[in-house]
Amino acid sequence: MKTPAVAPAPAPSSRRAFLKQSLLAGVAPLIVPGRVLGRDGGVAPSNRLALGGIGIGPRGKMVLETMLAEKDVHYRATCDVQARLRTEWLGRAEQLYGKGACTAYRDFRELLARPDLDAVLIATGDRWHAVASMYAARAGKDVYCEKPCGITIGLCQSLSDTMRQTGRVFQAGTQRRNVPNFQFAVHLARSGKLGRLHTLHASIYKLQVLHDWLPAEPEPDPEVIDWNMWLGPAPWRPYNKAYVVDRRWRGYYDFDSGAKLHDWGAHTVDLCQWAGDCDDTVPTDYEPEGDTIRARYANGLNLVLRPNRWIGQPEAAPNAANFAVGSTGTCPVRFEGDEGWVETGDNGSIELHPASLRQEWRAFVMRGTDPSRHTREFLDCVKSRGTPAANHRVMRRTHIACHAAAIAWQLGRKVKFDPATEMFVGDEAANRMRTRAVREPWIA
Repeated sequence: MKTPAVAPAPAPSSRRAFLKQSLLAGVAPLIVPGRVLGRDGGVAPSNRLALGGIGIGPRGKMVLETMLAEKDVHYRATCDVQARLRTEWLGRAEQLYGKGACTAYRDFRELLARPDLDAVLIATGDRWHAVASMYAARAGKDVYCEKPCGITIGLCQSLSDTMRQTGRVFQAGTQRRNVPNFQFAVHLARSGKLGRLHTLHASIYKLQVLHDWLPAEPEPDPEVIDWNMWLGPAPWRPYNKAYVVDRRWRGYYDFDSGAKLHDWGAHTVDLCQWAGDCDDTVPTDYEPEGDTIRARYANGLNLVLRPNRWIGQPEAAPNAANFAVGSTGTCPVRFEGDEGWVETGDNGSIELHPASLRQEWRAFVMRGTDPSRHTREFLDCVKSRGTPAANHRVMRRTHIACHAAAIAWQLGRKVKFDPATEMFVGDEAANRMRTRAVREPWIA
């Protein structure tokens, strides 16, 4: 966004003199509403961030609405391969700003070609996140990208490298770094109040990989649903509306990040990395045990990826009988030290041990799924050129840790990983899984 030149402040009597001279000359002065000039709580158009959106479905809607609620944002361009979503968001923008204030596109490259856009929200399916983000950065746009930001280790590396090379502001959609109860739990872990940390627990979905195809159905008119563009960099397969209209693409290897581990792991492993002061590294050892994956960092800290909902371990909690399954909500994490533990999840509740930690406790009402503070931080960084909490370096390490764990599970055995080279150690099969073939022309 270009900063307008600031004119010298007028003399105190200049406005009165201007009005007097105008009236004497028979000229009616133009009265500009204060909201247009940024008064009365408004923001002048020249000071608003021009935003575009790519692939705005259910999760994208939640994120975008928090951005549209900000007075310094103008949603000028929307893009989707589905006509119904293009129409929906064009109508929403016109409701906010008036007819003609927003343009809808089927091909995101046309949206990115616009020089008047400052930033984009990318909320497509997983297969598109990294490629679209790199296209956006090279087009000079700052990027808020939903997680997982890349469906392979190689794509996460390329995405991070591109953001570094272009100097664009990047925020991954791992919003729990900006949710108060998670921030509080991380504070307890990093402040030493739990003693020496020894184990971090990250909840994940039950792991699954699907390689089959749904039955072929007649392909719709590209103006209604552009199937080729929907597939994008993913391998071709026949159209079935369940993938697109019903959003049942998750779990299919071609469209997913692998084993569905990133659906929650992108959030919970991210929080564990943060709590363990491990944002500049990843675990070195990964070993699957059924649907649980146990990992270990070079310094001996343990990371446990566990499926579905869970709550405190009985041996660590005298009042464990009060712990219902999932009592802290979805996406729970647990940080354990020699002198205590803390556990929290999306509903904002906190479980602590020992009782002395209760004096640290306070109530949290914001839910973990709420991205409003996260999006506001992104918008502020677009203006200041600052670094958001879930920047590309943080994303890179967290996502690589998730991918390494998923690869270990898919191989069904222990693997070793070198955080410096970001490669598996002496493991050709695992290293082949770091990347996938990308369909032309989407080799970013």
